[in-house]
Amino acid sequence: MSKTLKVAIIGCGGIANGKHLPSLAKQPEVEMIAFCDIVEERAAKAAAEYGAEGAKVYTDFRKLLAESDVEVVHVCTPNDSHAEITVASLESGRHVMCEKPMAKTAEQARQMLDAAKRTGNKLSIAYQNRFRSDSLYLKQLCENGELGDIYFGKALALRRRAVPTWGVFLDEEKQGGGPLIDIGTHALDLTLWLMDNYEPKSVTGSVFHKLGGRANAANAFGPWDPEQFKVEDSAFGFITMKNGATIALESSWALNVLDFGEARTLLCGTEGGADMNDGLRLNGEKLSRLYETKVDFGSGGVAFFEGEQETDAVREAKAWVEAVLEDKEPLVKPEQALVVTEILEAIYESAKTGKTVYFA
Repeated sequence: MSKTLKVAIIGCGGIANGKHLPSLAKQPEVEMIAFCDIVEERAAKAAAEYGAEGAKVYTDFRKLLAESDVEVVHVCTPNDSHAEITVASLESGRHVMCEKPMAKTAEQARQMLDAAKRTGNKLSIAYQNRFRSDSLYLKQLCENGELGDIYFGKALALRRRAVPTWGVFLDEEKQGGGPLIDIGTHALDLTLWLMDNYEPKSVTGSVFHKLGGRANAANAFGPWDPEQFKVEDSAFGFITMKNGATIALESSWALNVLDFGEARTLLCGTEGGADMNDGLRLNGEKLSRLYETKVDFGSGGVAFFEGEQETDAVREAKAWVEAVLEDKEPLVKPEQALVVTEILEAIYESAKTGKTVYFA
């Protein structure tokens, strides 16, 4: 493989422009040579701003895969098309970075994983919150045993009033759900990764449509249209792992709560605990006394030296490019992302049936 990666972007909407395109543009080994979107103007705009000389514009991803000599594909489309585009890209010989969640359904996610294994091409899912300074630091503590056996966790993704009113976020058919599959997925991925536990035993869920039907509601992005609000406004899950550990997942776009924040975790272990409620806070017991401490990420460190401006999205892009060029396993493995999707689907199923979902 050449030292310069030829990359295609499929889906040139908000997440592509907000994260993938500017982050890839900072990677000297990357050339973005193909852009695809069902709205040609969006693809053309992205190509003009981020494309290499002679970059091509497409409205059909299959034509892009047939004609272009790209080596890597970034899938930045609505959830219901993740699997189709990813499988086709892998089978055409490309490596794939797919936006979160892995897919709309667990079955679609399994198809993606099967395609990656069958073809031998790399597949990763864009859970960029793993690449935050606090997340990477806490991961090291967990791996070093600082928290001991982690037996309880909270995955938190709570908004008081921040319902996305653009794109297809409120379309259950396109997205598969609301805040649970949109932002709850980040918090769950982060928590499972830090606990290093991917073996769920059972899931019980509750899903609510309590506030979405209100007209002229207060909202960070302006009032939503109640007629278009087809997904939940909040969802909660209780997850029991096979080793007995438990995780509580809380997610909302609209909830009457004052303690809110996204992609946060709380961990409780036999030797200590950690949370992200006010920065990264650690707690425990030493010499018969309780202690708590807040980690200072502004004072430099081995991995994050003072003055570094690198964002989690840029770190994600850099790590992904290195994984492809150096033939390494990506930090976010598709097997892990599949478990996240399976648990999310189980929460929806449990809420629908009123029964606990059990895993084999």
